[in-house]
Amino acid sequence: MVKRKNNQLILNFNTRGNKIFLKFCYFLFFTLLLSCGSDASKKEKSAETTADETVETTAEKTNAKTILFFGDSLTAGYGLDDINEAYPALIQTYIDSLSLNYAVINSGVSGETTAGGKGRINWVLNQKIDVFVLELGANDGLRGVPLQETRENLQAIIDAVIAKNATTKIILAGMQLPPNMGEAYTNEFKTIFPELAKKNKLDLIPFLLKDVGGVPELNQADGIHPTVEGHKILAKNVWSVLEDVIRA
Repeated sequence: MVKRKNNQLILNFNTRGNKIFLKFCYFLFFTLLLSCGSDASKKEKSAETTADETVETTAEKTNAKTILFFGDSLTAGYGLDDINEAYPALIQTYIDSLSLNYAVINSGVSGETTAGGKGRINWVLNQKIDVFVLELGANDGLRGVPLQETRENLQAIIDAVIAKNATTKIILAGMQLPPNMGEAYTNEFKTIFPELAKKNKLDLIPFLLKDVGGVPELNQADGIHPTVEGHKILAKNVWSVLEDVIRA
């Protein structure tokens, strides 16, 4: 059973079977996100380069402004048959339906950590970006990366975007961890995102996986990555913040 309280997703498991299922999902969550950064990452980096170049060329021809989604497997659409089913592509359909002059670039890489994102940010910033959506951190948490390191890496990415173009609007996607990572760690982890948003005066998506995380029918067989229907909800979560930013 899923309840919402104070913008957080709270799972209420009433049976022993559900508790066992939850622990199994968390185990899968840990192992899969650690492993999906190898071959899948290489393939998706290639696809990402092609997509970036295609959209960038289109944007140049139409003088469209660009929205770049910089993230991990959630943004990359891991496990989906078509990248156009991932939430960034769904955002493009929203934009097109409203005749807004924006082109979406999906720069998600499966298995990406904040350190990985920090390492490739300068390459990504070689293109013109009007809105930068930062979705990283979950893999750090699942690997037990020191929280200060995660915070510093995210800040470095934000700093790099601002240094390249101070007018780029940045949106930070919040993330939360399963409780098996320890109460103190998970509680501090989820505060990283609102605190960075406040410090840098960024727009914040409180929790990207709101109404999707922990809901079996909205996740793939691994219990982790959203299904097509799950990505539709992710798109709504993002759009609830992004729409005001691009209309401002």
